[in-house]
Amino acid sequence: MLDIKFIKENPEKVKEACQKKKVDFDVDYLLKLDEKRRELMKAIEELNAIKNQANKRIQLAQGEAERKDIISQMQELDRNSDNQEKEFKSADEEFKRLMLLVPNVPDDSVPVGDSDLDNAEVRKWGKISGFNFTLKDHVQLAEDLDLIDFERGASVAGFRGYFLKKEAALLCFAIWQYAMDVLRKKGFTLMIAPSLVKESALVGTGYLPQQKNEVYCAGDDMHLAGTSEVPVMSYHAGEILKEEDLPLKYLGFSPCFRTEIGSYGKDTQGVFRVHEFMKLEQVLFCRNDKEESVRLHEEITRNAEEILQGLEIPYRVVLNCTGDLGLGQVKKYDIECWVPSQNRYRETHSSSYFFDFQTRRLNIRYKTKEGEIKFAHSLNNTGIATPRILMPLLENNQQKDGSVRIPKVLYQYLGFKEIKRK
Repeated sequence: MLDIKFIKENPEKVKEACQKKKVDFDVDYLLKLDEKRRELMKAIEELNAIKNQANKRIQLAQGEAERKDIISQMQELDRNSDNQEKEFKSADEEFKRLMLLVPNVPDDSVPVGDSDLDNAEVRKWGKISGFNFTLKDHVQLAEDLDLIDFERGASVAGFRGYFLKKEAALLCFAIWQYAMDVLRKKGFTLMIAPSLVKESALVGTGYLPQQKNEVYCAGDDMHLAGTSEVPVMSYHAGEILKEEDLPLKYLGFSPCFRTEIGSYGKDTQGVFRVHEFMKLEQVLFCRNDKEESVRLHEEITRNAEEILQGLEIPYRVVLNCTGDLGLGQVKKYDIECWVPSQNRYRETHSSSYFFDFQTRRLNIRYKTKEGEIKFAHSLNNTGIATPRILMPLLENNQQKDGSVRIPKVLYQYLGFKEIKRK
């Protein structure tokens, strides 16, 4: 969340952020509510001070009559105090609820726009192959090569269910291992993170309350996380870190779950948009310094690009516009891989930084060498997500005889160099 002090000092900037991010939020009402709760808090403190003085007067009272008179005054003060405390509690709860809805301010470099259609291309990599045979999409390839069973997947797990089989399953293990090897060499600490998390973890990372419909509820304050960013970010909740330990680089691996309610009617076939998938996520904590956040943001984006280049998948990097940013994101890149059957690029990775938006919610701070306590900055980026990446990988590497070529970087993890018809 944003600091209320920042909002009070920069109301127009926050209003502009609401407008750019397409967030319907009344900044003026929040500020009035904050002023009201502060006035109530002051009044309660003043009443408590008077009550303390009255208690002292009771002890020094000369006679029963004077004592009863003071007690009568105290009872009236108690009634007023109770009313004000109830009013303060109501105002404070509403204030805290609204503070979770205030969007972070986009960086000046972020283009203004309404949706992903307004995202700006930054760069491209890889040669888009010209196939001299009839292309198959990944669904047809998977069926012909007996790699994915969508029919039984839907029967067992419902709409968007699937079973990865044979070489497809082995391919996923190989991709995970390859990505882990790349990122561990860059100083990332690998952790297998829980998918079942408390609501506080989702609120802390900014997924709740805004994206409530996209999150599976498991009951009793427990939810299924849509990315390991959620548990890994919460790993240091409530802690004070050491500045000399920053930046902390974690590589979270976990199953991920998303309802995909907001994508009704989109990508209903195949593995591009599914309810359950596996993902390696880069999660970073760094000093409260814009330049460091920007530098690390570029670094983790290049990490994901390096993995895709090793997999020989053509891609492009786009800078997300204001209307395509999440509530807490200051700036975000999407990496989109080329999908031959659709003759377009599709998003496979997202790379974002948040400043102290998440760490303020999760109360993650660090102590500087001078002894000052500051909120850390946070960043995250997709290392690799499966089975989505199989879509461009299979399609870009299909061959005329119906087989699929395996990228060279995966040879060491597999006992085969191509997937052939059985």
